[in-house]
Amino acid sequence: RTHQLMSWILFFFVGVVTACVAFFIDFFVKQLMKVKFDYLVKSVNECQEHGCLALSLVYFLCFNCGFVLIATSLTALAPVAAGSGIPEIKCYLNGIKLPGVTDLLTMVAKAVGVLFSVSGGMFVGKEGPMIHSGAIVGAGLTQGQSSNLSWLRTNFLRRFRNDRDKRDFVSGGAAAGVAAAFGAPIGGVLFSLEEGASFWNQSLTWKSLFCSMSSAFILNLLVSGIQLHAWGQLDATGLVNFGKFNSEGSHLWNVVDLAFFLVMGAVGGLLGALFNEMNKRLTIYRMKHVKTRGKRVAEALLVSAVGTCLVFVLAMTMGKRPPKSYLAETRTGTCRSLTAEDLNKEFVKDARGFFCGENEYNDMATLALNPQEVSIKTMFHMDGTFSEKTLFCFFLMYLVIACWTYGVSIPSGLFVPCLVTGAAYGRLVGALLRMWLGDYTATNLGTYALIGAASFLGGVVRMTISLTVILIESTDEITLGLPLMVTLMAAKFMGDLFNEGLYDIHIELKHIPLLGWEPSVVSVSGRHGGF
Repeated sequence: RTHQLMSWILFFFVGVVTACVAFFIDFFVKQLMKVKFDYLVKSVNECQEHGCLALSLVYFLCFNCGFVLIATSLTALAPVAAGSGIPEIKCYLNGIKLPGVTDLLTMVAKAVGVLFSVSGGMFVGKEGPMIHSGAIVGAGLTQGQSSNLSWLRTNFLRRFRNDRDKRDFVSGGAAAGVAAAFGAPIGGVLFSLEEGASFWNQSLTWKSLFCSMSSAFILNLLVSGIQLHAWGQLDATGLVNFGKFNSEGSHLWNVVDLAFFLVMGAVGGLLGALFNEMNKRLTIYRMKHVKTRGKRVAEALLVSAVGTCLVFVLAMTMGKRPPKSYLAETRTGTCRSLTAEDLNKEFVKDARGFFCGENEYNDMATLALNPQEVSIKTMFHMDGTFSEKTLFCFFLMYLVIACWTYGVSIPSGLFVPCLVTGAAYGRLVGALLRMWLGDYTATNLGTYALIGAASFLGGVVRMTISLTVILIESTDEITLGLPLMVTLMAAKFMGDLFNEGLYDIHIELKHIPLLGWEPSVVSVSGRHGGF
């Protein structure tokens, strides 16, 4: 009984500490992002009339490359902190111990590094590293000792220093990381069950759910009180908040849409398979030729510089209007008018008006020169249209740069870049259907953006049950459950015809001996003599 009671208490504290780590990352990311974008917007507004936009680009490059340099330098101290950490945690939960995966130094490098990676404009998310950080909290806090700090050791928790208990705490910590990232405690438990542990029992289910709930509640409390100055209201639901879908005046989906969603899921699976194959080939090249610490730092800075320049140039050119004296005669570019409903929404302040008039916004700048979470939210909820050309270019840019970025020597997550890429794809499909089919439906375009996001992410990581629940919880819209499930099943089926999920590909490339759920084709066919 004492052992069980103490384990429940420890699961609670794992959730609390994971929430505190998530709040630390989120708080400083927002502060650094605000400083960077406020300075950039001020510079562009001053320079767009005086022809000094090159100077704005230099400032933008200095911010981003400086932040990325800090992030990649931290991974030099703890190389295992690079990437999302999900493949390594998946291996750990299946009985494979990798050096340094659950060390305190790894968590410090991971948490601080991802803070600067995201703030530096890299096409990465902070959600994957949160899962790794939660797992490290579960492994370290419950053992009462640290391999990095030899003096930190207590015998009070020695009864939990065995493989089974430590593995259970790591499972709970990973679930708490998902809950903190997406405000999805149930999805966190399912993630640990589907993607993580092979060892599971009923008791661990309850403890992991309790840990996830604790993490989501504490993070909600901290964000609502410290950032929103509304203690006790609990209006924040995770690091990524997709907002509530509003179906007033239109329905979210109908039976006809379901057929389109099925096709979108299959295409998303194809795109995910393409993404995985490109990243696999790039990773193989990187393992052969980018071996030294200096080359890894140089590659990270190169990716940052290329991405920054591409984002800036597209934002400044695709939304540019003619001089004011010619406005009455002609109008080009992609300036869009804000609707009356948009003007009442909280995120309208993030619409970028570069080279546009009053109550108008530059759609490419609004997507590209904002934090990724804001870009997702605008595509999900902004009623003002994005041009098809803007959506296609934005989708293509994110597909290529996100693929190049994953595997660079910085702490990086895969979820949010895939959601951004897929949301642009889905919104483009919805816009084209409206154009070609006219008023066949009044379905909210945000629904198509969500389905596109789910299909592409599902095509990359091949998650089904847990991803469906995570997206339902993060959107707070249970009616989208069936479309999401159908889409993710189609994406997984189509993607599996060509290759494995990206996490499994990276596990194989690192030559980690993780057994899959099914025997390989060689084993079944007995091409080498059988057993």
